[in-house]
Amino acid sequence: MSRDPARPNATATSEGPIASLSASDRAAVEPIAALVAVTVVGLALGLYAGALDDAAPDRSGRAAEAALDRAERAVTVGGVVDPRRLRRVEAPGTATAIELEANGERWLAASGPDAPGPPGARSPDAVAVAERRVTVRVAPGRNVRGTLRAVVWR
Repeated sequence: MSRDPARPNATATSEGPIASLSASDRAAVEPIAALVAVTVVGLALGLYAGALDDAAPDRSGRAAEAALDRAERAVTVGGVVDPRRLRRVEAPGTATAIELEANGERWLAASGPDAPGPPGARSPDAVAVAERRVTVRVAPGRNVRGTLRAVVWR
């Protein structure tokens, strides 16, 4: 290739001289199009962040509260929790453990091998816990206060 001395920005080839583009001709974008593109990207990122937040594990404990409500309905007779009825608690589809503590005793109903373990073995970051005070039947005609707890693996 040879350069044309009369045109410093042009190069000569066998087909003829080619004019180069000036700096003002390169990468020109209309301001309106650029603003629309930035707005679309911003909206897309906002929608993605919203969807990602909705897909995150439930940190509020609603799943544990719902499991506790179901368990309480299943084990309560006349307003008193009967520990023998813990076997009737149905697994809600997630790894769940229902614990009942009263009078120094503990009863446990787990939904499977992936269910959370006892309080000392579970990580507070990995589970949602809901509990409430209930009346527990420990012997015929003898009731004490206890705690019914639902532990749900997130």
